[in-house]
Amino acid sequence: MAMVEHERDTGRATSDPKARKEILKRVEQENVRFVHLWFTDLEGHLKSFSITPAELEDALDDGMGFDGSSITGFNSIEESDMVAIPDPATFQLMPNGATKVGRMICDVVTPDGEPYDGDPRYVLKQALARMQSMGFDTFNVGPELEYFLFEDDKGTETLDEGGYFAMTALDAAWELRNETITALESMGIPVEYVHHEVGPSQHEIDMRFSNALDMADHTITYRLVVKEVAKKAGYHASFMPKPLFGENGSGMHTHQSLFADGKNAFFDADDEWSLSEVGKAFIAGQLQHAREISAVFAQWVNSYKRLVPGYEAPVYVAWSRRNRSALIRIPLYKPGKEQATRAEIRCPDPACNPYLTFAALLHAGLEGIEKGYELPAPMEQNLYHLTAEQRRERGIVALPETLGEAIDELSTSELARRALGQHIFDRYVEIKRKEWDDYRVQLTDWEMKRYLSVL
Repeated sequence: MAMVEHERDTGRATSDPKARKEILKRVEQENVRFVHLWFTDLEGHLKSFSITPAELEDALDDGMGFDGSSITGFNSIEESDMVAIPDPATFQLMPNGATKVGRMICDVVTPDGEPYDGDPRYVLKQALARMQSMGFDTFNVGPELEYFLFEDDKGTETLDEGGYFAMTALDAAWELRNETITALESMGIPVEYVHHEVGPSQHEIDMRFSNALDMADHTITYRLVVKEVAKKAGYHASFMPKPLFGENGSGMHTHQSLFADGKNAFFDADDEWSLSEVGKAFIAGQLQHAREISAVFAQWVNSYKRLVPGYEAPVYVAWSRRNRSALIRIPLYKPGKEQATRAEIRCPDPACNPYLTFAALLHAGLEGIEKGYELPAPMEQNLYHLTAEQRRERGIVALPETLGEAIDELSTSELARRALGQHIFDRYVEIKRKEWDDYRVQLTDWEMKRYLSVL
């Protein structure tokens, strides 16, 4: 996947008057009845409220106020006034509705118009600003989100027993995927790859790569569209990382590249791996800081049920060209495809907050470039087949095994503190520590069955 797009402006949460007028004109011409305004909370849950076209001009000019104290991770009640300013570049019509409804993704600002440091979208913009200050134009990403389809949201009864690339009667959701693709494309999200995944009733629809800000916007849209299309058909789509015991979990393998002056900064024709010094240092940065930012790209208790050996999920911090057991894989270079040189990081899951995840990944890579991290040798053998002693000899560490361990790593990370900003860093650690504490005091069926009768 060649990656040559350019970032939109990553500065303050404002838009030019021409862009605002074009949206007003389009809403009038297309007889749009309502406009949804979207943003996410700290954990990536989509938040939305709607306005009528009569309110749209004021919203575009000055934003719409709301109570931030009711949003997870935002301000406390004594300083709760927030303003959502719609980004005109994100306007799209919602699919398949009898009533025409538009949507715009918002930047959250304070009442005096300054970017709000608790807004995940602003965190990603700040990461992109750091990238630009280092001489790069674009951070392109291509995430591959996997998900399961179940009969309903009360259990995990699957729709089929199809496996990887199944294209038979075993793949019961073929038509549903087609409907989902049509809906995504109607919202300006190009799709390049679609297939049944390894698990029963598990699917993957890959969006075409884009710059990180657009792709984070696409990702929150993708998740909603997948769920809405499934719901209309009477099913439930879940991005839960590990919903089925004994089956592969759902990942979000993310392809990444940096561009400068229209050229892929990761490519070097003379290198044995076709990787430039920039590309090597970027990968080294992500490897070095992977444990620290694990709680961002795998943020749920359930995330660490996926990140275990034996189910195609990466656990060990290493890189490779072919080896899918490594944390980062470098797809093979093809002559004439220099622009497609990229690093595929395989540990994020599809239930992450994409704004914070892309920001953390970018900061980790930029840290490697800025400080000249040296890339270790690739690990081409299956890392799951190595003994613990062999991994120690090779200096291979593992990702955290639990959310509790991941939060402990995050809480002492200066990189994460700078990447997320002090407000989000403190609130994120607090929220995730509470989630882990709530989980670890629970009694599970496994414990009761194993211990009650014998202890």
